[in-house]
Amino acid sequence: MRKVGIISFVGIVGTGLLLRYTIVPDEEKMLKSLSPETRAIYERNKVQRREQHDKIMEQMIESAKSDKPIWKKMSENKGVNIKNEKQADTAPTPQNTPIFTAPLPTAAAVSSETADALATQNPALLSMLQGRLGSLIGAPSGYIDSLPKAVRERVDGLRCLQQQHTDIDKKLHLEIFELEKKYSELYAPLYARRTEIVQGAAEPTDAEKEEGAKIAEAEKEDAEVESGITEAPEDGEDAEEATGIPEFWLTALRNHPQLAELITDRDEGAIKFLRDIRLVYLSDKPGFKLEFEFAENPYFSNSVLSKTYVYEQSDVAGDLEFGSAQGTEIDWKPENDLSVTVETKKQRHKTSNRTRVVKKTVPAETFFSFFATVEEPESDDDSELADETRDRIELDYELAEEFKEKIVPCAIDWFTGKALAYEGLDEEEYDDGFMDDYYDDEDDDDEDDDEDDDDVDDLSRSAKDAAEPPQCKNQ
Repeated sequence: MRKVGIISFVGIVGTGLLLRYTIVPDEEKMLKSLSPETRAIYERNKVQRREQHDKIMEQMIESAKSDKPIWKKMSENKGVNIKNEKQADTAPTPQNTPIFTAPLPTAAAVSSETADALATQNPALLSMLQGRLGSLIGAPSGYIDSLPKAVRERVDGLRCLQQQHTDIDKKLHLEIFELEKKYSELYAPLYARRTEIVQGAAEPTDAEKEEGAKIAEAEKEDAEVESGITEAPEDGEDAEEATGIPEFWLTALRNHPQLAELITDRDEGAIKFLRDIRLVYLSDKPGFKLEFEFAENPYFSNSVLSKTYVYEQSDVAGDLEFGSAQGTEIDWKPENDLSVTVETKKQRHKTSNRTRVVKKTVPAETFFSFFATVEEPESDDDSELADETRDRIELDYELAEEFKEKIVPCAIDWFTGKALAYEGLDEEEYDDGFMDDYYDDEDDDDEDDDEDDDDVDDLSRSAKDAAEPPQCKNQ
């Protein structure tokens, strides 16, 4: 049996070699089929292409081995002249058109076609060059080490001065943060007064009304400011019953272009119960907390939803950067959970034609995803899901900065629409998909579910099935 197997294997291999020799022509056979003129052009171009290839390889190897800065070494490479100075024919004809495309003219910009050619002709050399050039990314070029000792010592002296500069920058940014905390205490009485008026716990004084009316009149005269409030309604019974400023925060958030894309129609019902948004600085470390206070509502049990952001100080520039964020777990009431939607559809058995109603819970887009805690992926994770998560975290930090620097300090301007003018924002400039990356991407499994529906086994009815009896479908 073993000999038979060996003989069969040899026979198969021999047959393959015979077919290749018979069917695939070699270069000599191909040249014999060409006319003498075309054959001469082919041979001349072949020699030129080999010379060009050798010159490119020499320049690539020389650049990879050199200790000079890459920019300096590449500037010395004048490239390869691929023009045929002796060829007089310029019009593209079958006689003067090369069968193969020549490489690009410079070694600094070798095309992917050249790389493919290198991989075919000498894959080991290509791998060596890729490894060598790849290791140069972010690595010293060797230029500093090639300088005289006295010059290198002066460079080290400048490095020392730069580090001292960075240390001062770190102190500067920390003092700026402490200054923000100090002034937040001065703002606190104003925010408290604003909350009282918005919630209806107090009325503005006559002096506040008079000064505010002057500001409103000045804004009307300013052509650049377009208030979100058009015409004042006539006073009636509803005006007497209104407490505070109804839907103040919902209107303010809706006037912000990015936040407006986050807020769905379902979210509006819950945000109407929003009483206040507060900015609280952390006392033990650089950072802040955003607190959203809600009145009792039918959506969730939490009275306050918060998100805490902690800064990290950069070792390079000394500035404060977002380091981490911690959200709040929302205690949703089952009947009004905005984070999910319930899809209802019918499943049909392919043989019995019975149908049953199946309910499936799927994640939903909602403004309240802002309060979720998103874990940072590992630094070496380059998967698509990791990239999407990093994009979402970056957007989350941007939104936090918007709340901290714009929404909380200037809520009334966002309510009236004045902020759109002095922020230079125009809602028409934002595409409908501007905030698409903020939401989790969920795969649409409806088609797969539909395929599975036809394969549902005719199982015995459970208690749940009895509660929802199958319907008979007549064909």
